[in-house]
Amino acid sequence: MTNHRQERRTLAAVYAGLVLTGLVAITPYADRATTHLLADHIRAGYPAYDQARVDSAVTAYLLLLTVVGVLGVLAWLGTAWAVRTDKPWARPAATVLFVLGAGVALAGLLTRDTSGDTGLPPALGWAGTVPCLAGAVVLTQLWRRPRTA
Repeated sequence: MTNHRQERRTLAAVYAGLVLTGLVAITPYADRATTHLLADHIRAGYPAYDQARVDSAVTAYLLLLTVVGVLGVLAWLGTAWAVRTDKPWARPAATVLFVLGAGVALAGLLTRDTSGDTGLPPALGWAGTVPCLAGAVVLTQLWRRPRTA
């Protein structure tokens, strides 16, 4: 397989991760407009909260998840640029970004709040891990391809 073909496959995985990150970033907004999983999760964990406090907590989560999503999109764009321009530091940088992204995803999935339940409902927590699959593919492809001088 030629180096050019490997680069295209790697870039395809990077762009898949970018799209997945974008979709995950808008998922809480779609939830707020439709199923209200996050609001119901907060309400179940804090039954004494009135609607205004639940709405405030949802807004705080939306802000936090938006910042994480924007940072994720920027990380994918930076990785795409590094791979496309064949930067010698693309592999270690992608590895660090993967570890950071997976850490954030696992924190969203597993971190418990003061109610004793996870901060995010399981569906949103698991959704946050999906871009990590693309990240694992990118790393596999980056570390398998020969380094250029």
